[in-house]
Amino acid sequence: MISRSNIRNIGISAHIDAGKTTLSERILFYTGKIHKMEEVGGDGDGATMDYMELEREKGITITSAAITCFWNDTQINLIDTPGHVDFTIEVERSLSVLDGAIMVLDGVAGVQSQTYTVDRQMKRYRVPRLAFINKLDRVGANPFRVIEALQEKLLLNTVVLEYPIGSEDKFAGVIDLIDMTANYFEGENGEKLVKKPIPENLQKEAQLAREKLLDRISIHSEEMMTKLLAGEEVPKQMIWDTIRQGTLSLEFTPVLMGSAFKNKGVQNLLDAIALYLPSPIERQVVTATDVSTQQVVQVYPDPSAPVVAFAFKLIDSEFGQLTYTRLYSGTLKSGDRLYNSRTKKQVRVNRLVRIEVDKRQELESATAGEIFGLIGVECASGDTLCSLGTNLSLEGIFVPEPVMTIAITPKSQEDIERISRALHRFVREDPTLHISTDPESHKTLMSGMGELHLEIYLERMKREYHAEVYVSPPAVAYRETIAKAATFDYTFKKQTGGAGQYAHVIGRIEPCEEPFIFENRVVGGAIPNQFIPACEQGCRDALKTGWLKGYPIIKVKVILEGGSHHPIDSSELAFRVAARFGFEEAFAKAQPILLEPMMLLEVETPSQFLGRIQGKLLSRRALLLGSQTRDNDVVIRAEVPLAEMFGYSTELRSLSQGMATFSMEFAEYRPVPENLINAVR
Repeated sequence: MISRSNIRNIGISAHIDAGKTTLSERILFYTGKIHKMEEVGGDGDGATMDYMELEREKGITITSAAITCFWNDTQINLIDTPGHVDFTIEVERSLSVLDGAIMVLDGVAGVQSQTYTVDRQMKRYRVPRLAFINKLDRVGANPFRVIEALQEKLLLNTVVLEYPIGSEDKFAGVIDLIDMTANYFEGENGEKLVKKPIPENLQKEAQLAREKLLDRISIHSEEMMTKLLAGEEVPKQMIWDTIRQGTLSLEFTPVLMGSAFKNKGVQNLLDAIALYLPSPIERQVVTATDVSTQQVVQVYPDPSAPVVAFAFKLIDSEFGQLTYTRLYSGTLKSGDRLYNSRTKKQVRVNRLVRIEVDKRQELESATAGEIFGLIGVECASGDTLCSLGTNLSLEGIFVPEPVMTIAITPKSQEDIERISRALHRFVREDPTLHISTDPESHKTLMSGMGELHLEIYLERMKREYHAEVYVSPPAVAYRETIAKAATFDYTFKKQTGGAGQYAHVIGRIEPCEEPFIFENRVVGGAIPNQFIPACEQGCRDALKTGWLKGYPIIKVKVILEGGSHHPIDSSELAFRVAARFGFEEAFAKAQPILLEPMMLLEVETPSQFLGRIQGKLLSRRALLLGSQTRDNDVVIRAEVPLAEMFGYSTELRSLSQGMATFSMEFAEYRPVPENLINAVR
C-alpha cells in the first residue's frame, strides 16, 4: 500500500494544441503504463487518453480521462483535460478536485486565449501548478519569451528550473539549474536520461540563470539567504524544499521545458511532480457546509474520520452509472451506505473501481485523498456523499452559462424515444448542456458552449443512439436586464365560490452584478414568513421570460419591502403569482435592455493578411484590443459579438489562404446596440 504522502492527484491543462495529450502519452510511456506511444490523430490506435472514437477522428480531447501510473515511489493519478473552450466544464470539474496541475504552454505561441481561462480556473480553486513549456523543437520557439508572458500577462512569480540546450531543430536537451548538469534524452524513444557536464558555450548563461533562480527563491528562506550572502554552497535539498514550500503556498510557479513530441524533458517533469506538487495531506484544507446548522466546517484528509466524498463527473456505462469521485476524508469500502446531502437519500456503494481511461480495475476500499469510480450509485455531478449521521455539503462546481442554442426535430417516430434517452444521459453528464422546449414551435432546444460543443453531442446522438434529427441554424443566447430601479405594488385577488385567493406585495427591483439576488425586508409580519419563499419563487418564475424579446432575465436584485395578507384567502400560490406579476410590472418600467454574449477572439495570421482580416473583423462589429508580432505571424486580440461569428472559420480560411487560425471564449454579456434590437428574433 503506497503512503498517502507519495500520492499526487494532478491534471494537465492548456490552450488547444499546446500538446497536453502528447505529453500525457509520454508520461504513461516513461512510467511503464503503456509500451508503445501513439500520436494524436496518428495512423495507429490514437493517444491512450483520447479513448472516444470522435476524439481520435477529430484529433482533439473532448472529455477528461483519468489514469493511475507510478514514477519511482510516487503514485500519480493523472487527468488529461480538453483544451477547447467549448469543453471548459471538463477542466473546471477536474481542477475542483485535484491537488496540483501542470499548465502546458506552446513554446512558439506562449500565453494564448484559453491559457487565460485555465489560469483563472487554477486560481479559483487555488491549485498549485508547474508550467511546462512544450514544443521547443519547433521553428520560432522561444522559452524566454513565454516566461516573460507568464510574468506579465498572468502575473505569475515564475521560478525557472531549466535552461534549454539549443533551440528549434537543434534543441537537444535541458540544463538542470539545481544540480547543474546537462540532461540529454537518448534511446529510440528518449527513455534514457543521460546527465553530462554543461557544454562550455552555455556555462556562463547557465550560471547566470542559476544565480537568478537562487536569488528569486531565497526571499522565502532565511537560511538560504545567509548561505548566499556568505558565499557558501546551497545544498540541493534546501533548494528543493524552498521551491516546494513556495509552490504549495501558491507563491511560485516552477517552470520546466522540453518537447513532448521529440521525447525530451518529460522525465524531469515527472521528477518535479514528485518534488514540488502536493500530496492529498498537504493540499489546502477543504471546507464544507453543515446542511443542518448552516455552519462551515473543515474537512481533514483523515482516514478514520467520517466519509466526505465529492461526485464530480458522471458517465453512463454498460454496468450502470460510473461516478468519478474524490474522497476528502474517511475510508470507503464496497457495501458501505452513504448519505446524499442534496437528495437527502441513502445510497449503497456496490462497486469501487480504479478508473483506467475506459477500463476499470476493482478496488476493495479507498482512503482519503484518492480519486476513484463508484458504479451504480444514483447521484448527480456536484453531489456530496457522506457517512450516515453526517450531513455536509461541499462547494459545488462553477458552471458557465450556455451561449448558443439550436433547435432539433426527430426525423422519424422511432427517433423520438432514442433522442429522449440520449438527451437525458448527456444532460446528466454535462452541466453546461441545457435542454428546453420552445413554447411556440414545441421543438426541442439544445443550448451549449459553442458550435463544436453542440456538434459533438449531435454526432454522439447519431453514433451511440442511432438517432437522426433535423437541426435548425444556431441561435445566440441573448439575455435581458434593466438599466434603472423601479417599484412594484401588486395585489392579486381572486374570488370564486368558497375560499378565494389574496396576496399583496410591495417592493422594488434594481440592477446588480450577480445573476439574481432576492432580499427580504418585510417587517412586522406584513407578509407571514411561510410565504416569503413563495415570493422569491414567483420572482424566479418571472426571470424565465423577459419583456423585450422573451429572453431570460439576469443581473436583477429584488427587494421585498412589504405587503398584506388575508388570514383565510392567502396561500403560497397566491403570493407566488403576486410576486411574479409585481416583478413583471416593475421590469417594464425599469428601462429593459437586451444583452448579447461577447467573445474574446484571438486570430493568429501571417502578417501579409493582417489588414484584410482586421477590416473584416470591424465589419463584424469587433472591438480590436491590440495585436502582437511573433516572428512572421501576428496575433490579433478582439472582442466580438457571438451573433457575428457564425461562419467565421470559412471566411478566415479564404482571407488567409488557409494559413490563419482562431480561438475564442466567452467574455461577458453587453447591451445590444439600439439600431440592431429589432433585428433580434
